[in-house]
Amino acid sequence: MSDSTTPEILQTDAVKQATILADVLLLTEKMLTSARSDAWDIVTAYEQERRDALAICFSCPMPAGQAQLFSEALAAMLHMNEEMIGLLETAKQNVAVKRTEQRHTKRSLGHYLDVEKDH
Repeated sequence: MSDSTTPEILQTDAVKQATILADVLLLTEKMLTSARSDAWDIVTAYEQERRDALAICFSCPMPAGQAQLFSEALAAMLHMNEEMIGLLETAKQNVAVKRTEQRHTKRSLGHYLDVEKDH
C-alpha cells in the first residue's frame, strides 16, 4: 500500500474535504445575508470563491461514511440558493420599476422644459 492511501491519509483527506464543505456553507450564508441587504456585488464575489471551494471539495471522491453529512450540507446550500434566487427575482423587478419611473420622470421633465420655453 502506498503512503497516499494509508488510513491516516484518507482520514486527513476526509477531514479536509468536510472542512471545505463547511466553508462552502458559511460562504453561502454570507451570500444570503448580502442578498438580503441588496449587496449583489458582494454576493457575486462570494459566488466565485464558493465555486472554487466546491471544485476543490469535489475534485476527489466523497469520503466513505460521509454521504449523509455531504447530502445534508448540499441540501442546506440548495435551500439557501433558492432563497437567494427569490431575492434576486425581487431585486430585478425593483430595478425594472425604478427604470420605468425614471423614464416617466425624464419624459415629464422634458415636457416641463418644453412648456417653459413657450412662455
